[in-house]
Amino acid sequence: MESPDTRYASSPEASPKQSSTRNSPTRGLSQLSFSETTEKNAYIRFLVSNAEAGSVIGKGGSTINDFQSQSGARIQLSRNHEFFPGTTDRIIMVSGSHNEILNAMDLILAKFLNEFYVDDGDDVDPRSKLKLIVPNSSCGGIIGKGGSTIKSFIEDSQAGIKISPQDSNYLGLNDRLVTLTGTVEEQMRAIDLILSKLAEDPHYAQSFSVPFPYAGVLFAGFHGIPYSSVIPFAGTAAYNGMNYGPNGAGGKLQNDKGDQSNSVTLGVADEHIGVVVGRGGRNLIEVSQASGARIKISDRGDYMSGTSDRKVTITGSQRAIRVAEAMISHKVASASAAASAIASED
Repeated sequence: MESPDTRYASSPEASPKQSSTRNSPTRGLSQLSFSETTEKNAYIRFLVSNAEAGSVIGKGGSTINDFQSQSGARIQLSRNHEFFPGTTDRIIMVSGSHNEILNAMDLILAKFLNEFYVDDGDDVDPRSKLKLIVPNSSCGGIIGKGGSTIKSFIEDSQAGIKISPQDSNYLGLNDRLVTLTGTVEEQMRAIDLILSKLAEDPHYAQSFSVPFPYAGVLFAGFHGIPYSSVIPFAGTAAYNGMNYGPNGAGGKLQNDKGDQSNSVTLGVADEHIGVVVGRGGRNLIEVSQASGARIKISDRGDYMSGTSDRKVTITGSQRAIRVAEAMISHKVASASAAASAIASED
């Protein structure tokens, strides 16, 4: 599988071909009678790992083009350094009519199942997690009065549906995550129901934008510096090293990244490694103790491929990695800003 390439960060501008009839879990889902103009404003965004993004793109962009042709939907991805705030996950946006989106989601989830599911030999359908990105203003409609709507969605789809609280760590972040847990068929039914509910919200269509609208989001934990300067900071290549294998629950698809097998490798310019390490390793110890992550720095001369950046590998839980990344990025960004200020005085 080819690594994600920024050349395929979005789908071709040409309109995808009309979708074809497929034998898939989407059969029997609701058929909406919206006008074509209204339906074409529909979209859905969700999180994927770097490996999953590469799977959707395919060699030379072959898979994303094929999926667009088969579904009729447009499929776009955030670039390989653009992560949803507070995560190391990229974003896929699928847009088109209601049914075109469902067809595309079916293709994407089926591919994830085939490539990342580890078969443990039992007869139980594999269950995985899918994290949808939903505008905060639209979450009330999904929840319903007294939770009535979300309860009916859970009962209808048999999928677990959980809406995250709004993250106060990121100023200007107006989206929340809706996590769907279940088989592909259960997730598809939940997507169908949620997409139908979102289409009733006039603010939902108005929020249609690009896959990555978070350039102006500020990270509150570091005095309001831009999120894009924190995780990852400018000039840093981040490579997702998530492992996909048995997770202790019968070898199911491992989208839950809360265990200690997660790792992310950052590229840090050689002249900034001293800032990361600190005198006598003080900074490195501080970051490790504060985050709970293990941090390893490559030897001098051992660089990220095609760069002169040293490798800083962070291992731990998703939260530990997120905190360590933010602290390291802040230290490097501060050092870069100080160096630029000195240079401008000269």
